[in-house]
Amino acid sequence: MSTTRTTRTPPRTPLRATPRTLLAGALLAVGALAPVAAVAPAAQAAPYCGITWGSLPKVTGFDTAQAPITDVRSGRHTCFDRVVVDISGDAGEYAVRYVTTYRAPGSGQALALRGGAKIEILVGNPAYDADGDAVYDPANPAELVGTAGYRTLRQARLGGSFEGQTSIGLGVRARLPMRAFVLDGPGSGQRLVVDVAHRW
Repeated sequence: MSTTRTTRTPPRTPLRATPRTLLAGALLAVGALAPVAAVAPAAQAAPYCGITWGSLPKVTGFDTAQAPITDVRSGRHTCFDRVVVDISGDAGEYAVRYVTTYRAPGSGQALALRGGAKIEILVGNPAYDADGDAVYDPANPAELVGTAGYRTLRQARLGGSFEGQTSIGLGVRARLPMRAFVLDGPGSGQRLVVDVAHRW
């Protein structure tokens, strides 16, 4: 008589869920249910105060006009500092640019300017009249305007007049966006305006 042996399989021990496996499972379940969101490209920051001037040279040319300059002024604005060159008549052409070293016209002597960057302004108008007499003769050529409280402007310096052009150096905080343009006035004259932004 044959005997059939039955092998009994021991009962399986149920898996015990640890807190770590429970958390991982919950996160997977939530991820499966969540809609897939499209990844949008990072939005470009708008230019500071809408300024798009850049820092490249602003040049109309080098032609001169006879009307002498009469004053240099400055002003603080919300987004930029301003320097104004008053001219007794028509403004000549101009060149405004960042330079590594600011030099006096004619002699080429290097002139110091405070700040992290230097701007040379060449305006096609002399600082003297037709007889060679000074029309614009500041008390301190190295400090044409006060700059206390200015965010960008550190110094405005008269380099001099040579061959009908006048050179003014600006020391500014850093190489920042700037622009230059001519406006009518005061009176029957014109003025060259140079604005330097507070930041990029």
